Amino acid sequence: MAKQTKKQKSLNEKLGDNLKLYGVGEALQALRDLKTTKFDETIEVAMNLGVDPRHADQMVRGMVSLPAGTGKTVRVAVFAKGDKAAEALAAGADKVGAEDLMDDMQAGNLDYDRVIATPDMMGVVGRLGKLLGPKGLMPNPKLGTVTPNVAQAVKDAKGGQIEFRVEKQGIIHAGIGKMSFSDADLTTNFGAFVDAIIKAKPSGAKGKYVRKVTLSSSMGPGLKIDTAQLTNA
Repeated sequence: MAKQTKKQKSLNEKLGDNLKLYGVGEALQALRDLKTTKFDETIEVAMNLGVDPRHADQMVRGMVSLPAGTGKTVRVAVFAKGDKAAEALAAGADKVGAEDLMDDMQAGNLDYDRVIATPDMMGVVGRLGKLLGPKGLMPNPKLGTVTPNVAQAVKDAKGGQIEFRVEKQGIIHAGIGKMSFSDADLTTNFGAFVDAIIKAKPSGAKGKYVRKVTLSSSMGPGLKIDTAQLTNA
């Protein structure tokens, strides 16, 4: 058995019972107490769901707006022309274009967190499938990123809207804010995220849907949340 470092030993002593179930506020306080880094860590939620996303009727995917924002600067690219391009720029898009934006992305400039497109631009965007698809950036009408209302889509992306998608093992995770956020803001964001996942329960889910919820910080341990406190879980 590997010998524990002083830091690990101290962490284990502070945590005590690793089987303990935490309330959200209690978990946030524990993560603050355990913080050893100087940077503003992200608070992350991981949920183990009773789904197998290899089956289409068990896929969990969507968007949720975090009321208190994410604390991150979100870079948004928009495929649009004419008035729609002007609307996207006015709403705060970082880059707007058509074929020129496609060329720019093909040249390797893909430093974006969200890509949005008007429906008429999907012929151009489709040629970027192999670049945008693996990065999870491909515009999608179901997620509201293919839309004539590009201004609202840009504002949503900049204002705290995040995408969620279940992974192969049935786990879904997301950052819900920064350690510097107040407990109230983080708790509100946590509730919005969990509610969105519960509402997105697919028709093919069998048995218990929300099996485990963990709250952690970028460099901190994962603390198990008492799912009995979650409504409708």
